[in-house]
Amino acid sequence: MVTTRLTTESRTRALAALERSAEPGGTLDVLVIGGGVTGAGIALDAATRGLTTAMVEAQDWGSGTSGRSSKLVHGGLRYLQMLDFHLVREALTERDLLLKELAPHLVRPVPFLYPLEHRVWERAYVGAGIALYDTLATIGRGRRAMPWHRHLSRRRLAERFPDLAHDAAVGAVQYWDASVDDARLVTTLVRTAAGHGAHAASRTQVVDLTKDAEGTVDGAVVVDLETGREIAVRARHVINATGVWTEDTEALAGDQGGLRVLASKGVHVVVPRDRIRGEAGLILQTPVSVLFVIPWSRYWILGTTDTPWELDPTHPVATAADVDYVLDQANSVLSSALGREDVVGTYAGLRPLLQPGTKEGTSSAKVSREHTVASPTPGLTVVAGGKLTTYRVMAKDAVDFALGDGAAARPGITHEIPLLGAEGLESAREDAAGWARRYGWTTAMVDHLLHRYGASLLEIVELCRADPSLARPLAQAPAYLRAEVHYAVSHEGALHLEDVLAHRTRLVYEVPDGALAAAGEIAAVVAPLLGWDDAARDAELEAYTARVRAETAAAGEPDDAAAAAVRGRAEDVAPMRPLRT
Repeated sequence: MVTTRLTTESRTRALAALERSAEPGGTLDVLVIGGGVTGAGIALDAATRGLTTAMVEAQDWGSGTSGRSSKLVHGGLRYLQMLDFHLVREALTERDLLLKELAPHLVRPVPFLYPLEHRVWERAYVGAGIALYDTLATIGRGRRAMPWHRHLSRRRLAERFPDLAHDAAVGAVQYWDASVDDARLVTTLVRTAAGHGAHAASRTQVVDLTKDAEGTVDGAVVVDLETGREIAVRARHVINATGVWTEDTEALAGDQGGLRVLASKGVHVVVPRDRIRGEAGLILQTPVSVLFVIPWSRYWILGTTDTPWELDPTHPVATAADVDYVLDQANSVLSSALGREDVVGTYAGLRPLLQPGTKEGTSSAKVSREHTVASPTPGLTVVAGGKLTTYRVMAKDAVDFALGDGAAARPGITHEIPLLGAEGLESAREDAAGWARRYGWTTAMVDHLLHRYGASLLEIVELCRADPSLARPLAQAPAYLRAEVHYAVSHEGALHLEDVLAHRTRLVYEVPDGALAAAGEIAAVVAPLLGWDDAARDAELEAYTARVRAETAAAGEPDDAAAAAVRGRAEDVAPMRPLRT
């Protein structure tokens, strides 16, 4: 049965499909390892080509790098300084495709200000670069997705961003990019892929890769981390899209070839929207990085850092030094200093930085500054590098490479496949006013719902019709409806309390203290849907509380080693297994 709903039942069916793949005639065409944005994009690409496809993720969908980004969909303005026009144009093409056709509900335009410190030469230099950025976004595309950039005087800059320090800039250039809830994009991709026939199983870890008599990778051994059951999977093509786990997954094939990936930690700090007066985002050069001040929902996201991470990639955490660095950089240009007391949440993610070259014995076919697709051994395709904006290109390249000469007969079509919620968006917007009157939703709530669900808001409304209590906001987190919590389980595949609080919503860092005050009400909504008794519910609450406390304590530690040790004290709800290397 093909459905866009991710549920415990759909996961059970996906596991059954994996099991059947080992039977005669049941071999999958494609097995995707990794449920971040790239893996989800690969699953959608493969499924829409008519390939029998399955995707497994050891944790929750979008719980790694793809759920811990700066939440920007952008062309990469900094690459213009490197004269990499092709890369910028590619990213701008993908940005505008998402905005106009694929995910207009999820991806939204955001104005950014590039403050200027020098009146003449810098305005000319930066202005020329941003003009080129706009031009590359326009060539051969028809209707523009974004307004054109414009120059602002010091007075106009002060009007647009009152809390920028008076002496921080003599003016600015305003340009446009876009933002997205990254984890929601991943979940939507997974659901869209499932709607095209892909089998999707989260909390399902690959612990080994298998080979046939000729030494070709022909499948994997996976473990259902919810039950401990081991399943042998057979597939004609195995695609590794595991980001910072790339080398660990490659090693399961027992060969020395593959891609080299290093992890770089990026920390973001979340502060309330009313704490900084501004009508646009900021982009600022720092001594070691770029600082973004990003308007996002009811908050500002400040970031990021760029430091090596050599510890367990499962749980990167912010340290006291990271938070202080971000605040110090922001305070250097803000007229009213931010303090620790203003921070409602932090999060840390790991960028998978692709290292130059490939390991000996690797056949590499597609290389760009951003990503590479390679084969360390026959039957195994590896894709690494890249960024959120260009996930679709990475996915297409990976499937093309895996299919080889057969790709011409099955071309990728994801450039014309709207993501779930995109089709019917205008109709949903028209109907939303009536739903708001019926359930007493504010204009802000309606905007929030349309942004998160698009046309799928009708499914939220159907839940509210069946149970009017679900139309109420959460008592301790009123930006979200109780129906959204229900929907996270009944349609979006959440299996644990932390899946709801950290990935389906972002309450883990949108509300002080990780929204522990709301956790009990959320657990009460999802418990009957997941079949939890009182003991199971209490265990979920204890596990989530331990996670929040550990991450909060880690953010007070001076360095990565100390912070990781503190974070490690909280046990995972579905611990990962050792790999069979």
